[in-house]
Amino acid sequence: MASAGAFSLFTTQLVNNLKYPLPGESAHQVMQATSKMRLSFKPNLRTRKSAVLILFYPYQGEIYFPLILRPAYDGVHSGQVAFPGGRYELTDENLIRTALREAQEEVGLRLTDVSILGCLTELFIPPSNFYVLPVIASIPYRPDYFPDPREVEDVFEVKLSEITDESIVGASYLQIRGEQVYAPHYDVHGYKIWGATAMMISELLAVINSTDEGAQK
Repeated sequence: MASAGAFSLFTTQLVNNLKYPLPGESAHQVMQATSKMRLSFKPNLRTRKSAVLILFYPYQGEIYFPLILRPAYDGVHSGQVAFPGGRYELTDENLIRTALREAQEEVGLRLTDVSILGCLTELFIPPSNFYVLPVIASIPYRPDYFPDPREVEDVFEVKLSEITDESIVGASYLQIRGEQVYAPHYDVHGYKIWGATAMMISELLAVINSTDEGAQK
């Protein structure tokens, strides 16, 4: 069983790794889908800001983080697997606050014991015209989830050991809004995690696996 000390060591090392230059685009490209829209659509005056929360916690000797399944709806992210998160509101102090507020609203996360560890590279998402900031945080116990059914169909917990298993990485062709897209993905709990979420996970894993020596090169 992993101890509280082992989880503390993991989060301390992650904070340390996040202080070094992030891999950013090089890590994103590993899981980037081939899409004509992505190549042709660039940030513009209508591009909006958003943030998601990547929350680590210990449970039964493992390190976990939650993902959500979006309900089916008439939109670009219908039925997709994602991190809890959403758009920046003018009442938000910053994008970290956006990530926390959205996680609270979407999955009922209590923010009392949540600690912010750092952030990954901001990522542009052409289909929705958003810049999204992945915010990494931790909580020292398994949280209770109370998903908002309007925004979340399901919450499922993913072991860090699962997402680091190279055998879950694959790729497939998907029909997205009339376009055939070749998308690398992580196969987790019977779902294909692709697109922006997969790109964020790719950078997250690169940061977790980095060493002080490698970061200083």
